[in-house]
Amino acid sequence: MGRWRIGALASVTGAVLLLGGCAGDPGGSASPPATTKAPGAAQTPPGLAGVQHSANARLVANVPLSAPFDGEESWGTDLAFQGNYAYVGNYDGFTVHDISDPAKPKVVTRVVCPGGQNDISVTGNLLFLSVDDPRDGDKCDSGKGDPFGGWEGIRIFDISDKTHPRYVKSLATACGSHTHTLVPGKDPSKLYLYVSSFGPDPNSATCKPPHDSIAVIEVPVDDPGQAKIVNQPVLFNDGDDDSRPGATSGCHDITVYPEKDLAAGACLGNGILMDISDRARPKVLQEITDTENFSVWHSATFSNDGSRVIFSDELGGGVAPTCDAKTGPTRGADAIYDITADRKLQRRGYFKIPRYQTETENCVAHNGALIPVPGKTILVQAWYQGGISVADFTDPDHPKEIAYVERGPLTTTGEPKLGGSWSAYYYNGYIYSSDITKGLDVIAIDDPLTDPAKSVKLAELNAQTQVSYPE
Repeated sequence: MGRWRIGALASVTGAVLLLGGCAGDPGGSASPPATTKAPGAAQTPPGLAGVQHSANARLVANVPLSAPFDGEESWGTDLAFQGNYAYVGNYDGFTVHDISDPAKPKVVTRVVCPGGQNDISVTGNLLFLSVDDPRDGDKCDSGKGDPFGGWEGIRIFDISDKTHPRYVKSLATACGSHTHTLVPGKDPSKLYLYVSSFGPDPNSATCKPPHDSIAVIEVPVDDPGQAKIVNQPVLFNDGDDDSRPGATSGCHDITVYPEKDLAAGACLGNGILMDISDRARPKVLQEITDTENFSVWHSATFSNDGSRVIFSDELGGGVAPTCDAKTGPTRGADAIYDITADRKLQRRGYFKIPRYQTETENCVAHNGALIPVPGKTILVQAWYQGGISVADFTDPDHPKEIAYVERGPLTTTGEPKLGGSWSAYYYNGYIYSSDITKGLDVIAIDDPLTDPAKSVKLAELNAQTQVSYPE
């Protein structure tokens, strides 16, 4: 469709040229790194040597990508959790891991079902995948499709048998599905998906501009084969003019907080706050822009009490080396916003990892979620080759990193290689990271600030579907 996505790029260098114009010196170099990369070989199990980390965090296990996910673009993507299982998306399908012993995770099955990015969520006996890569059919045996008219959208699986997930149905959505968000219905017999997509093209048969909307899919829990699109709400009124500051052509990601009837959308050109009290008819409460510092509004995370939201900026589209002094501390970073009593957004501070990365390391703010620490707002987050960072946002004006783990550059010469942590989430005592090229990482963190989270046990975790924990 002529739309930007990692899988459509001929090379990392080309991607930097495409989006790198958003980078630059914001008027002064960033502060020097507050911490240094310290080798942690002495604390690292055999086979995992060379990983760098802070003293309070360490890599305890890795499950590498393996056949059939051993192709050149078999990239690991997002994560979801249920009971003793971790589900990891991949451009070639998805993997079910048994994590009953986090230090010894095991592959239960790998399901071949190509379709970038295969953003993933799970609930009950259902698993959902996002496809934003035109295919010549909607099923798992499909091949690459017409870039201006191939099938894209949502695939649904039955995972009642973890060893043999069963394909149930697919739904085509306008401009495909870059990501989706699982939204529990107020009627427990129904759930909803908010489908985010972007990048319309006048030459496309399925993604013509304007595209200022999301798709809302309703799924009967006991009969998912009857899932259907029930709404295509227009969230913006840009029309065909995407040239003005803050203009957008779709959303990248939406995080919902169903208990509070709120959602925060990262919609490329801006951030939005939505009322989702009517699950099928979300309404925009406010749009915000930050044209000086934010380029690609990527994702959002609420504080546990719902009083704040943290937005991330994926400057350079995830393939550029933006964690350097030239780019600065407020671009390719996180921004913290208060949610006022009248449900308006007011910006506070910014956060970016304090360690400069090399020019061969793609590095920028990416997927993360809260660590459930009562009374605190602590976020674990992926930064691609910048690794996994744990930061305390409790003081929104002065967020600070408290732990990190990173592998170092994939290469130190020549063209950059795409890699690093795509998503990093805390689940029942450990941090799990989906590394684009290295597979599933399991990380232990032991720190007085985060230790209280070890007593919080979840039955499921979809990071874009927030649930509260006791304060």
